Amino acid sequence: MTLKTPLPRVAIALLLLACLAGGLAQAEDRVSFATNWKAQAAHGGFYQALADGTYRKYGLDVKIIQGGPQVNTAALLPAERVDFLMTGNLLHSFDSVKNGLPTVAVAALFQKDPQALIAHPGQGFEKFENLKSAPVAFVAKDAQFTWWQWLKSAHGFRDEALRPYAYNLAPFLANAKSIQQGYSVAEPIYVENQGKFKPVVHLLADHGYSTYSTLISARVETVRTQPELVQRFVDASIEGWVNYLYGDRRAANALMLKDNPEMSLAEIEAAVALMKSQGIVDSGDALAVGIGAMNAARIREFYGQMVKAGLYKEGEVDLAKVARFNFVNKKVGVDLKARLLRK
Repeated sequence: MTLKTPLPRVAIALLLLACLAGGLAQAEDRVSFATNWKAQAAHGGFYQALADGTYRKYGLDVKIIQGGPQVNTAALLPAERVDFLMTGNLLHSFDSVKNGLPTVAVAALFQKDPQALIAHPGQGFEKFENLKSAPVAFVAKDAQFTWWQWLKSAHGFRDEALRPYAYNLAPFLANAKSIQQGYSVAEPIYVENQGKFKPVVHLLADHGYSTYSTLISARVETVRTQPELVQRFVDASIEGWVNYLYGDRRAANALMLKDNPEMSLAEIEAAVALMKSQGIVDSGDALAVGIGAMNAARIREFYGQMVKAGLYKEGEVDLAKVARFNFVNKKVGVDLKARLLRK
């Protein structure tokens, strides 16, 4: 349609401003987020926030970069190659501070570390305190120098039982008297699939190993100069986890299966069930103040455990630099969870 009467200059100016304002309102901040392994249920809340539009609702255009056996995503954050990093547990945060890396934890999506010891049923290992008497313990080399040292100092485990774990279940399945390390939401599923029995699972977190896990880490400079961006990413990720655990997670699962076709939907759903039953994500402080909760006292307590285990010296890590607590503990997602549970 052709206008017969030209628009007044003021009207044109207002129209241009409205268009510009609309463009700015639709602009999204591009954010890159690196995980620590290939897509799996333990990453579900992040994929949920991407798949269901939660990140976009918070004004974020998020790209998830998978980790894997040949990918050192931990190096990407201090190198300014990504904006946020999924960090395994507090040991990684302690090491970053100790080594002078300019990174800091801003949320802890897992209240419990899923690290576990698994055993064959009917062999006397139903009680955690009996595990230290197992003649064989399959434990990977890196774990032998971290949480195994804690098991020795806190629970009396012995090095004599150690055997290397090469992420192959065959030796464990062949030896009914053995125990093995495992991710509590992964290896038990694989044992049941391959060994055709349900293993005994002892979550270390239920026996004093109090680290947070699946932390979101950011660069100190980002926290200082763009706190509002950090807050939006944390809030959207928390909301993603609430929706993933208690809402419709089909789109997130489809996205993860696309990124990691080695997984199956049955494995993902079995892992979600374990995360919920074990309270991996939503337990402890998270029940009151929201998923992602952190507090300084718990970090100090865990550091004390690690000092006693010989991993660090007293005062070696400046704990004030490990985490920022102002982005969590705000009850984000608590009401959303209540609404989803009422459906």
